[in-house]
Amino acid sequence: MIQDINDNASNDQQLNPATHPSNSLDWLTRLIAFDTVSRHSNLALIHDVRAYCEQLGLTVDLTFNEAKTKANLFVTVPAGENADQINNGLVLSGHTDVVPVDGQDWTSEPFTATIRGDKLYGRGACDMKGFIACALTMLPQAVQLSNSGQLRRPLHLALSFDEEVGCLGAPLILADLKARGITPDYCIVGEPTNMAMVVAHKGIAVYRCRVHGKSAHSSLIGQGVNAISYASRLVGYVDTLAEELSARDDNDALFTVPYSTLSVGTIHGGTATNIVPNLCEFTFDYRNLPHMTQDDILAPIQAKVAELNAQMQARAPETGIELMQEESVPAMTDNNSAELQSLIAALTGDDERHKVAYATEGGQFTNAGIPTIICGPGSIEQAHKADEYVEMIEIERCDGFLQKLLDSCTAK
Repeated sequence: MIQDINDNASNDQQLNPATHPSNSLDWLTRLIAFDTVSRHSNLALIHDVRAYCEQLGLTVDLTFNEAKTKANLFVTVPAGENADQINNGLVLSGHTDVVPVDGQDWTSEPFTATIRGDKLYGRGACDMKGFIACALTMLPQAVQLSNSGQLRRPLHLALSFDEEVGCLGAPLILADLKARGITPDYCIVGEPTNMAMVVAHKGIAVYRCRVHGKSAHSSLIGQGVNAISYASRLVGYVDTLAEELSARDDNDALFTVPYSTLSVGTIHGGTATNIVPNLCEFTFDYRNLPHMTQDDILAPIQAKVAELNAQMQARAPETGIELMQEESVPAMTDNNSAELQSLIAALTGDDERHKVAYATEGGQFTNAGIPTIICGPGSIEQAHKADEYVEMIEIERCDGFLQKLLDSCTAK
């Protein structure tokens, strides 16, 4: 287990860069050993990678969360002297945090990489430390090509925190790049896709609705305002909007679920059967196709909230409905990535394009104007589960892909 160290200086003193791995499986073993569940700090992993990059002669930039307990890492292998200096390069992006293992029935220690047969098991094996391991393994060769003047396009590595709890880290990286005048030409997010090319994904917005009613004895319901009843009216309206979304004529058949979705996820309210409830809360999420926006559903829901508020407050002025957004991750669009898609298709030998319902940091990159695709080792089917694994052939395929990608950055 890796000791959680908050003192950056003492952390640096404990690292020995010469001991860093030289191949992807060893790197993956090392990365899995860092317990980077989102509720914990990721600094031990970040400083370990920083030491490795600095050993290679690279300058590392860190951006921290407000509490300074977590950090993003951004490092650039600069292009050689003969490169076009206008070229701002290609980003390899990955998140360092993983989901919890609480309550899961693992057959091996989650934070100790274990090989059984042709699979490597461990939390983060596919989501998504496998890609990070392959990228770190490639770095020394990229540095050699840079030093010899052969690297014609800068190569960037971006490692973020808190992707699993709302993609909170990547916006800090993007803001820092904007402030420094760095606009990468392309980005590849290494989420698990079995090395297939994903060109777009849906966005996610999560909302909490809190309905404040007025308590009364159930035998005197006219003196109260039933929070559950009014919440149910709004839930019914959300369901009606969901049906309308599924029937639109601008849906996208490349998605498994080809339309934007609305879904109520939780609901809580009431204290006893004989009390008119004064509070009810529910949550719902909206997963929008890339060409749609949050306003497409937020505007009509806000109008419905205003209608219900008027009805409630006519009976009791202190009642009403609050609508709060808890999470927002933009969709990843394929509108400006045709050139990148052609490059990836040539490198992988697979021209098929995929679109997915889950969200990644890719949407934040495309939102910043950076053409992006998703391509990484492992299957999303294994992510977040007990006995998470990546097939070792997937790591080999990712190594091969990144080698071809690096070769493309040296071609004249």
